[in-house]
Amino acid sequence: MTGSTAVPPTAPPKSGALPRLALWSLAIACFVFLYFRIDAAAARAGQNAFGYVRAVFADVDWGLWILLMVPYSLAFFLIDTAVVWRIVNWFNASVRYRDLLPIRGSAYVISILNEQVGKGAMALYLNRRDGVPGWEVGSSMLFIMFCEFYYLLMWATIGYVLARDTLPGQFALIPYLAAAASLFFVFWILFFRGALGVGATLRERPILLAFRRANPWHYAGIVALRSPALLLAVAVYTLALRLFNVEVELVEMLGVLPVIFFGAAVPTPMRAAAITLWVTLFPERPAEMAAFGIVQHNFFIFFNAAIGLIFMRRANRELFGSGSDAARKTSE
Repeated sequence: MTGSTAVPPTAPPKSGALPRLALWSLAIACFVFLYFRIDAAAARAGQNAFGYVRAVFADVDWGLWILLMVPYSLAFFLIDTAVVWRIVNWFNASVRYRDLLPIRGSAYVISILNEQVGKGAMALYLNRRDGVPGWEVGSSMLFIMFCEFYYLLMWATIGYVLARDTLPGQFALIPYLAAAASLFFVFWILFFRGALGVGATLRERPILLAFRRANPWHYAGIVALRSPALLLAVAVYTLALRLFNVEVELVEMLGVLPVIFFGAAVPTPMRAAAITLWVTLFPERPAEMAAFGIVQHNFFIFFNAAIGLIFMRRANRELFGSGSDAARKTSE
């Protein structure tokens, strides 16, 4: 980058024990809830809980399931990298798509434990490799997270409109949440455009750089770029669920899956919150839905991490090698 100065990365603040304890407590509560729901269903069938779940796993055609999940995971990786590439090129630096593949993939390995630390690794990578100040890249990561909320809420709303009669009654709140979020978005844009005349000090903080530079079409562009991943997931999860002997229509899955993905964003171990949501939304099939949730979410996490291992050597070389690469780019 011409005229840029590499800023030494700062160490991330250490997480306290209390948040970790809270997440583990939530995960344990989720699994206790799942156990009692499955045990009750097993008792009605004259079985114990473990035998009941084992029968569910034994009945799945795992070859077909793998054929669904591997291409989906690869497609998600390519789309996810495209989102990061587009944001970085809009707000930070000119970086080739193929040069972001190693760090986006490697960040999945870190994200097994903490998604936010994975995003921090991408910020460190761009700082070391391209001399982009860490706060600026952090701003772009926040922008992606902000857009993810709106794209999931948008598709949840569309799904509710199309399949409201088949969804739980609580889903009737979704249009109201969408309306409130839309109103907030209008004020958000006006704030960062300076139209409200307040909050100048907050607006000028480096961590909010991407929001200052963004126009409404930037937000729409990320939602559009991310949406094929959600629509592909709807098709894949619908077909995969049928392998667990649970029939769900595509439009119903379109209403359910964005809500599940909100639950998956809660960093509970083993994605316990998302698994619990499956059982809560389909209470008549607790064993099938618990098994489905466990294998879907955890295969996705670990397969993406396996993709990251392919790129790990190159990413480590560019992250932790000499600083000459960044210095050379700066001088250019």
